[in-house]
Parts: sequence; C-alpha cells; structure tokens
Amino acid sequence: MPASTDDRTDLIVTTLLKAFEPLMVADPQGFRTKFRKMARDPFAFYRGSACLFYADLGEGGAYADVDHRWVDDDSSRVWIQGDLHAENFGTYLDADGRLVFDVNDFDEAYLGHWTWDLLRFVASLSLLCWQKALPDDVIDDLVGRYVRAYLEQIEHYRGVDDDSQWALTLETAQGAALDALRRAKMSTRFEMLESMTVVEDYRRRFADVGGVRRLEADEEERVRAAFAAYLDTLPPQHRGTVTFDVLDVVGRSGFGIGSAGLPAYSVLIEGFTQALDNDVVLSMKQGNVAAPSRVVHDERGAAYFDHHGHRTAISQRALQAHADRFLGWTSLEGAEGTVGYVVSQVSPYEADLSWDEVSEPADLEVLLPQLGRATAKIHCVADSESDQDLVSVSVEDAVGSSVGGDGDALVSTMVEFARDYSRRAREDHRLFVDAFRGGAFEHVAPA
Repeated sequence: MPASTDDRTDLIVTTLLKAFEPLMVADPQGFRTKFRKMARDPFAFYRGSACLFYADLGEGGAYADVDHRWVDDDSSRVWIQGDLHAENFGTYLDADGRLVFDVNDFDEAYLGHWTWDLLRFVASLSLLCWQKALPDDVIDDLVGRYVRAYLEQIEHYRGVDDDSQWALTLETAQGAALDALRRAKMSTRFEMLESMTVVEDYRRRFADVGGVRRLEADEEERVRAAFAAYLDTLPPQHRGTVTFDVLDVVGRSGFGIGSAGLPAYSVLIEGFTQALDNDVVLSMKQGNVAAPSRVVHDERGAAYFDHHGHRTAISQRALQAHADRFLGWTSLEGAEGTVGYVVSQVSPYEADLSWDEVSEPADLEVLLPQLGRATAKIHCVADSESDQDLVSVSVEDAVGSSVGGDGDALVSTMVEFARDYSRRAREDHRLFVDAFRGGAFEHVAPA
C-alpha cells in the first residue's frame, strides 16, 4: 500500500535528519545553502538526497525487493560508487598522464549490490530527461541503451586478462564525452594557479578571496602535522616524484551540494619542480558517512576502514584504474575526537560532463552507451585483481552469473524502476520544499 503524503514527508525529514543533523548543527548556513539548491528542481533534490534513495532500497524500504532477482551473496558485496547520478561523470588525468573520461566523485563509495549504481543512475537519467521534456518511450530507450552497454562491457571483461586498460580517452570517446576531454586538454595548471593564488617575493600563497579562511597558529600546526602523516599513505612509487614542501595552508568552504558542513582545507605544495607554474593544490576534506553504509550491515567492511577519509580514498583507488597519484588520507583531532580526511589533488584537468549541451535523443544515444561502459569499468577493476583484499570475487563473473544471459529482463527491471522512481523523486521534491518552507528542520531555518 503506498505511503500517505504525511508518512512520506516524515520519512524524508527523518532520513535527512538522521544523515546530516550533526552537520546541520555545526553549519546551519551551509545547510540552508544546500537545501536551497535542493529546492531548485527535482534533479537537484535527487542529487542531494542519496540517503533517502538508500532508505528506499534498504531492508524494509519501499523498493527493497526491486533487485532481488539480480543479486546473490557474491554480487551483493562489491565496490560501488554509491551516488551514481547523471552528473557524476567527467574527466581526470590518471597517474600515467592520460586524460580519461570516467565516473567521478567517490565520497559515497562503499560495498553494496552491483545493481544499486545502475538503479541510482537510471532514475537520475529518467528524471533529467523528464526535465528536458523528452517522451517516456524515448527515455525508456535511453535507459535500455545504458544498461545493454553495461552488460556488453561486462562480457568484454570476462574475456580479457587485464581489466584496467580499457578507457574512454581522446582516441576512443565520442560526442559529449569527447567534448569534455577536449575542454580538459585545453586547461593548464598555470591558469588554475593564477585563479587561486598570488605570487609574493617569488613564492606562491593562496589568494585571500571568498571561501578562504586564514588559520590560527595552533590549527595550522595541526593541519601541517596531518599533512605530514598523509604522506605515509601514498603508494611508494608516487612519493619520490613530487616535492611535498608546504607553501601555504588555508581553510576552505563551498565544495558542492554534497559537502555542506564538512570542514576542508587547501594545501599548496612546491609540486613537481621549483618552477612557479608547477606548484600543486591539494584538497584535504573531512570524510562523511557513505550513504550505502547506512543500509549495508557488513562487519568486515565496517572494520576494514580506520575512518571515513580512509574509506573514501581506498574505495576510489579500488574503483578508479590508475587513480590520482596524490590520493590518500589522514586525520585531525577535533572536538568530537579523531576525524578522518581524504586528500586529493585539485586538478586543472577535471571537466564535468555538460548535460546542458546534451538534450536531443540523437546526442544522448551516442553518450549513454559510453556511460554504461564506464560504469562497468569501475565495477570490474574493483575486484579480486585490484590492490585491495576486501572484495575477493571477480565482479564480471559475479554479475554475469547473476544476469544469466537474461539481459532483456534486467533492462525491463531498470526501465520500470527508472520511470517509477523518477515520479517518486518529483513528488518527494515537492514534499521536501513544503517541509523546508514550513520549518520542519529545526536547525536549518528557511529564512
């Protein structure tokens, strides 16, 4: 029996409070900004409410059985990105210096059903395409193209020995994915540094602009000590390629819709050489509870990580072939005890997929199969052959066994879910806006 409007509103408010209340208390203004962004349209709400999605898919949730046919013990505990919506794709410069178009943003990465990434993506695709006023039958076809490409790439990986070599690059990408790679190629480190820093006495420091906070001496000392500890988490082959002398440290804010209330710092280091245009900016951001972990009850997985920063970095290394050489983790002592941080490079070569420029079915038909293959890639590189030992199965074999050659049935499941959850998200957005405007979140006043 469908939940009543009041019951659904209660679930939305309760789930968001359970996930974020400590951060709301710590940064009510940051969450007011987050909630304003979520109120903008249904897709923005969907982006900011991964915790609600997993409340629906977890045990006892309204959609808990949607994928029961497609998972078993092996395929229910694999590495997943955790928040795979349509805007979490873009470019990065891998550790080998190659520009790659791939899944990005691993803040919510964890263990879970392989289907959860697909379900979250197809619902977001349906929602985004609805906002572009595309007809239902066109959206259904696009969902099918994504899922079939995913399955085709799974079969590709079942037939090769090395899961890490296939990639969407300047040589292989098409359409909007290729456009993003070309934009990234035109970027330069010097241009990024000029936008964030100033040079005084032949030495760079961060510019004192909006979003930058100068640190008191004791806080700066603790951040520098945490940075020194981070160096021990880097793979040995990457430690000797960079000069890690710290030039400046500042506090930061405004990392995006999903990071409200999370303390963050920027660290400027000497970089590859002493030349001013080779300095490197690193982000040191507090890790947060991964949304899937709220519904996954796995003691081995929970015990594997020292903290959420550690979990974020390890998950990204598992899911991303040839990950950023600067990716690591550290911790800081705070008022509530030891808090984990993930450290990564702020790269000039990151360009997000621009959905504003992709609206016509013909363009989407080129793009969606590439996104399906990229999704299969992150799942298959993060298995028994990667450099972690938490997932011990071959994901491509586990998924192939779960599907059992019945790809059409999986497509039907995904199409039906995409349609239904897109409608659910549109209604949830309306309920959220009414609840927010009505003062339902006591720590975050609407005005």
